[in-house]
Amino acid sequence: MSETFLVLERAVQADLDSIARLYAEIGQPDLPEDAPQDQLIVLSYRLHNLYNAFENIFRNVAAVFENHVDEAAGWHTQLLRHMRLDLTPVRPALIDESAYEKLDELRRFRHLFRSAYGVQLDPERLRLVLRKAVQLRRIYLPQMESFLEFVRAVRQER
Repeated sequence: MSETFLVLERAVQADLDSIARLYAEIGQPDLPEDAPQDQLIVLSYRLHNLYNAFENIFRNVAAVFENHVDEAAGWHTQLLRHMRLDLTPVRPALIDESAYEKLDELRRFRHLFRSAYGVQLDPERLRLVLRKAVQLRRIYLPQMESFLEFVRAVRQER
């Protein structure tokens, strides 16, 4: 059983490394009013991938602690909501309300980006999502590290 928690710990760490890399690629872009669509597309793709990396963490956590990920309609929203729940003694919350709010904005944008075939990206909407991603950057790591400490403690007990 402890190998399950070791695999989870390593998988989360790998995704955190990907998140750090994506944040480095995103940088602190100045998105001018007249930014070309190509620039908007590249930034959108990186934000899309950023949320995917977070969601991969959430799926792995749910698979270990909740025994399933319900892939019915709306499962992306449900999964994110579950990550803010404190399920003690099963597991603590992975994210707080502030991180949830920022991640939910990224989740909605990711859905739009995946579904918006042939639609011009709105620079104002992208600025909002980028602002949320930058705010998330300041708060996500301590929350993830706290959760990893819990996983390590559980692994040591088993």
